[in-house]
Amino acid sequence: MPLLIEVAGLGKTYEIGGRALNVLRDVNLEVGCGEFLAVTGPSGSGKTTLLHILGGLESPTAGSYHLAGRELPKLDDDTRSRARATLIGFVFQSFHLLPQLNILENVALPFLYAPEEEPDAYERSAQALAQVGLAHRLTHRPPELSGGEMQRAAIARALVMRPQLILADEPTGNLDSETGRGILDLLVQLNNDGATIVMVTHDESVASRAPRRARMQDGCFAYA
Repeated sequence: MPLLIEVAGLGKTYEIGGRALNVLRDVNLEVGCGEFLAVTGPSGSGKTTLLHILGGLESPTAGSYHLAGRELPKLDDDTRSRARATLIGFVFQSFHLLPQLNILENVALPFLYAPEEEPDAYERSAQALAQVGLAHRLTHRPPELSGGEMQRAAIARALVMRPQLILADEPTGNLDSETGRGILDLLVQLNNDGATIVMVTHDESVASRAPRRARMQDGCFAYA
């Protein structure tokens, strides 16, 4: 299985009040194309910071991170932004949908940041929404949807650029148990269809749905 993610000796330190706070310490990780990895750990263990680095939202202060063979933190800002827009899809706990836009328009937003214009942006967005079971909701705005439907729309937005990697940060955190199980079923199906997924969660029962699990403690992996 070819590697999609290669992390070696990764560290992240913040300077707070003149003191160094080591959030990540010597993290090593490899994720192959098509894997589904769940990262667990208590609050403050570093799992969300790791996810942000994997997504190119933050840069490490030590070590290296290669995504699809490219050292993402070493790219210039414009190149990194383009790589993030085309290689990575994000799913957040709080959905991050714009309430003034309908769901089709929300899902099409990533095309605004694409390096080239996509004439079929709305057609591809409608296809992504159909893939997550929302073909009948295209013209509805987020306030008109349930929590589970909003998260499905957020997953469609993550899929629409056909990224190599989907990063999910507590994707069931704002949902009731039954709705959360439906979202996990969808992520499992996407993985079965070939998507590479890294999911962060504090809930061990949610993590148990992933074929591979790793636990973080005090800024490094307790096991992986």
